Amino acid sequence: MPLSIALYQPDIAGNTGTILRLGACLGVTVEVIEPAGFDLSDRALKRAGMDYLDRARIVRHVDFSAFEAARRKAERRLILFTTKAETPYTAVTFRPDDVLLFGRESAGVPDDVHAIADLRVTIPMAPGARSINLAVSAAMAAGEAMRQVGWDFSERG
Repeated sequence: MPLSIALYQPDIAGNTGTILRLGACLGVTVEVIEPAGFDLSDRALKRAGMDYLDRARIVRHVDFSAFEAARRKAERRLILFTTKAETPYTAVTFRPDDVLLFGRESAGVPDDVHAIADLRVTIPMAPGARSINLAVSAAMAAGEAMRQVGWDFSERG
């Protein structure tokens, strides 16, 4: 499977919808690790994703264990984006089959998920800033990863 964005138990339907639209436009699969904090058929999700939801490739995992089993079976590297990391995401060499993992808007990911990640990276921010919106962070990450691995849409349809 090519590059994907994985969302760990997302809280906000609008962010997830925006990321699904991003994935549809970039040809990137979006993996949702449930439970989500909203019904995935929620109107806000559809509003944010607009008519792109039909083009989005979404893979739903019933929980983190199911996601992790699928990722390990496919031998894909897990890159966690977190404010608790020291390494800037721009210092990483991305691979075409990486999984870019983002935590819940309200709480990030638990320590055991941090421990499993192959790499933990951050998006540098100005002093005093807490966090960047999840959808914006995913767009920055996907843009850098795709810049590095190439924007080949021939295999994405």
